Amino acid sequence: MHPAQSAAGAPGTLLDRLAVAAVVLDPHGRIVLWSPEAEGLFGYTAEEALGRHAISLLADPEHQDRVSSVFAQIMDHHGTWAGVFPIRHKNGTTRLVEFRDMGLENEQGRPFVLALAADQYTVRTVERERALAVKLIDQSPIGLAVFDHDLRYVSVNQALARINGLRAEAHPGKRLGEVLPFLDTEAIEDTMRQVLTTGTPVLDQRSLGHTRLGRHGVLALSASYYRLEDPGDSVLGLAVSVVDITEQHLAAAAAQRAQHRLAVIADASARIGTALDLYQTAAELADVAVAGLADIAAVDVLDSVIPGRHAGPDAEGGALFRALAVAAAVPTEALAAADQAGEIARYGSDRLVTRCVRTGQPVHIARIGPGDLACIARDADSAETLARVGVHTYLAVPLVARGEILGVLDLKRFRNAQAFDGDDLLLATDLAARAAVAIDNARWYQHARDTALTLQRSLLPRPPNRMPGLTLASRYLPADAADEIGGDWYDAITLPGGKTALTVGDVMGSGIPAAATMGRLRTALATLAPLDLPPGELLRHLDTITENLGQSIATCMYGVYDPRTARCCLASAGHLPPVLLRPGRSPEVVDVAPAPPLGVGGLSAVAADFDFRPGDALVMYTDGLVETRDADIEQRLAVLVQTLAEADGASAEELCDHMVRELGSTGAHDDIAVLVARADALEP
Repeated sequence: MHPAQSAAGAPGTLLDRLAVAAVVLDPHGRIVLWSPEAEGLFGYTAEEALGRHAISLLADPEHQDRVSSVFAQIMDHHGTWAGVFPIRHKNGTTRLVEFRDMGLENEQGRPFVLALAADQYTVRTVERERALAVKLIDQSPIGLAVFDHDLRYVSVNQALARINGLRAEAHPGKRLGEVLPFLDTEAIEDTMRQVLTTGTPVLDQRSLGHTRLGRHGVLALSASYYRLEDPGDSVLGLAVSVVDITEQHLAAAAAQRAQHRLAVIADASARIGTALDLYQTAAELADVAVAGLADIAAVDVLDSVIPGRHAGPDAEGGALFRALAVAAAVPTEALAAADQAGEIARYGSDRLVTRCVRTGQPVHIARIGPGDLACIARDADSAETLARVGVHTYLAVPLVARGEILGVLDLKRFRNAQAFDGDDLLLATDLAARAAVAIDNARWYQHARDTALTLQRSLLPRPPNRMPGLTLASRYLPADAADEIGGDWYDAITLPGGKTALTVGDVMGSGIPAAATMGRLRTALATLAPLDLPPGELLRHLDTITENLGQSIATCMYGVYDPRTARCCLASAGHLPPVLLRPGRSPEVVDVAPAPPLGVGGLSAVAADFDFRPGDALVMYTDGLVETRDADIEQRLAVLVQTLAEADGASAEELCDHMVRELGSTGAHDDIAVLVARADALEP
């Protein structure tokens, strides 16, 4: 006997509730056995009942003939009789009693009648409760099961049979793992034993398994466990209620995936396209992809899109790609199997990335099979590396912007065991669409920047290192941002009488229009300078020319150096003052009264005239060298002076290098032009 059954037979069983009375009658109808339950049912003690005729004791006079007839029938035929009969209680009341009477014989062959009786109301109550329980169990939408002490099925209802995919009559005697092998049955049975031992219910324990049952391929269940006990606290087994929550699980999973997708898209919106740089934009896309979608991500574009030509596969069906970025969620040797940023690779028509750009459609391999890696990896060694790492699923999505296929977002998984599914494809497509626009913007800005920079560099002069009585050095640094390339210039022009004109200027605005305006002003200045006009008068003429150019405004510093007199004369049209360096003295800012910028009109510049002897150096520059967005211009000029003081005695070239190295990064938002002129002894 199981330990939990040791209390069997204790008070409180179903028989106790029914209070079934047992009465034995001899052939004459006298009472020879009277059970304690009979005393409770009829009110007479055993002493009062034994030996008395049962019919006269328990039946009213109007019912005695009928009772006698039934008794005689049972005695004559050793039959049975069942029914309800009104019985007179000792207290004088009449109650309906359910009887089961049987004619029997003892060992000597003498007949007797065994009567089992119970109160009809109690019997009907138990029957109704049983009927209700049976209907509830059979018709309940909740799966119900009873397990024995060995955790084997005793019974299940139809709802649980449908959930388990097994007929109800096939369950008894089986263990949970035999019916639902795809669940974590070991953990579930641990919970069942705990409930059997402690009696404490466990509610809403959830289990999830992948199965062929149903149309979803998964089964999600919520189970509650209760110990079954009889009224005497004997443990009968375990009751389990089960609810199929697969639909809720799938809905919650779908909502979670949607939330994840929105989070990734929000992350992409914030992180992709922060700068108009092609490689940085691609790196941002790869980083977002490995953060929320793939274990390895690569961004490759058709090489033909880099200079802005029409992109597309070549005539043989293959394609020439330029790798822009590759990233991984964790350190892995698989990174070495990918084309590195800046590398160019040609892939044939059999490669999946080529198919992607040729068709403009995603390529999705849920489970990589034999031979697939050869169409994914760049070569056989890379395919072996990817196989060794465990790459098992692949997705390539085209980068399409404004109707043009730019390249491919290449995604792989090896750490995440889930294959890419339809939701992943939607997310990757959304990411690629957003990133493609940013990549397209970056490549066109890069193209525009390169065009403007080429134009500007072509318009800048290449003055000789030496002019009469001067050693010259110059530098030009474009701004970091594509749209900040502007109209900074410098020039040194030979004038009659051995004099030299020195100038720096800055056209307000940026891009190709500013560079073009700069070229026109520099040409005008080169035309006016040989007239040997005083600096202030030359700027006045240049102002008139600038007005005729339309909506153009520029600043300009113009000076004339005469080596014969060792004098320099400067005039400013809204430009920052130059710095004068004299041997053995601290650098000083030349006091030049600035007139309004060129293009405003009515310019009247007052020139500054000063000695400029051999050994002296004049530093002229544009505002990109000193101006910042968070510092006062006077402070920045002081920094410039200090920087030049640190380079005391340096050559003109060394001065340029020192200024650009120390101050050039602070002006990365604007172009920088620098012209350094050092006075030399005049040769005969």
